[in-house]
Amino acid sequence: MTRRSDNSQSAASKSDTTAQSGWKTWGLVSGVSLISAGLAAYEIVPASVTPLLRESLTIGSTAAGLLVGIMFGTAVITSIPAGAVLDRTNSRNAIAVAVLMLFVVGIWGWIAGKRGNYRSVIASRAVGGVAYVVVWNAGIDIVSRAVSADNRATAVGIFTASGPIGFALGQGLGPIVAELFGWPAIFLAFNSFAFVGLLLFWPTSRGLGHSVGDAPSFEEFESVLRNRNVWIVGVLGFLGYALYLFVNSWGASYLTEEIGLSLGLSGLLVAVFPAVGILSRMSSGLLSDRLFNGQRQPVLLGSFCVAAPLVLCFTYLQSVPVLIALLLVAGFAIQLTLGLSFTYVREVVKPRVAATAVAFQTSVALSGAFLAPIAGGAVVDIAGFDTAFLVAGSLAVCGVVLAWLAPEPARQ
Repeated sequence: MTRRSDNSQSAASKSDTTAQSGWKTWGLVSGVSLISAGLAAYEIVPASVTPLLRESLTIGSTAAGLLVGIMFGTAVITSIPAGAVLDRTNSRNAIAVAVLMLFVVGIWGWIAGKRGNYRSVIASRAVGGVAYVVVWNAGIDIVSRAVSADNRATAVGIFTASGPIGFALGQGLGPIVAELFGWPAIFLAFNSFAFVGLLLFWPTSRGLGHSVGDAPSFEEFESVLRNRNVWIVGVLGFLGYALYLFVNSWGASYLTEEIGLSLGLSGLLVAVFPAVGILSRMSSGLLSDRLFNGQRQPVLLGSFCVAAPLVLCFTYLQSVPVLIALLLVAGFAIQLTLGLSFTYVREVVKPRVAATAVAFQTSVALSGAFLAPIAGGAVVDIAGFDTAFLVAGSLAVCGVVLAWLAPEPARQ
């Protein structure tokens, strides 16, 4: 591209990061985080009322699981195209359109559920997956623009905490909504969070989100996919999400089948693993920006160095208090990577294609989330829990090696 458009981009980037200050910046972060939390709750809420879904729609466990999994699958497929579009358009407007999509698919799913039309419910959820990935990628992009480089990881880390917050809302409130209004109402219940978030986000994001200068060329887009550092960060995200979903999916089963705890108690104990992610994801950027003076690599390396031995030794421990402590520490460590990697990846590319890099990170990372429960189940069936956790721990060791090799990005 010409020097003029590079300078234009640089000036725009500076104006983006200096225009926001004080309450307005954190109003933006809070608003877009509420939107994302509402979508995350919509994403997970069918899991909270699975027996009701199966009975009403006359479906098996696999079909019921697809009601949640379809959104991960859609996000994997559409994330990179969505990021390419965001690099050529206005991220602020894209978030508003995604919230509108959430209302449409919420009403669509509610009507389809009341009619017992499983295929229509699945179709609505697939479209909802597009809305979620747009908010996730555009949210990271616009939050990153709203703050200075010194606070970028902190702000993005707070935004990424909207994921576990939304999961907690969906899991906790879903059964209550279903009991009061019927289970199809779960598809409408969390629109209010997104709407309130949009009311807060829209005025505080004024002037941000514009795509400045010429649209990134195909060569620039291709450069993201050929960038070695992008792939390193992407694989770290894949490993982090794979570990996160493996423990979430099979931890309770292990405690029930091998330790002898009740299913209810096992689920409650394993719930501490994702719950601690709210603190972890918020802390990841703060640790990087403050404790390590803006360095990203030490946090990622520490994340896998702590997680690896804890996952490897999980099945060799029998004490319930020790297992709870292990789940808390492992959950915190693993989710440090999930919080920081989205800041990291946009810093290893040019600002003009930052949204594409974030979209690539989302796609690769969520592939780990999609595959880990399936692959983990296959290993458990073939070789048992000891081998499954050994394989998962080996992935964490691979993360240690890769994080050691990861470069420190240039500050932009």
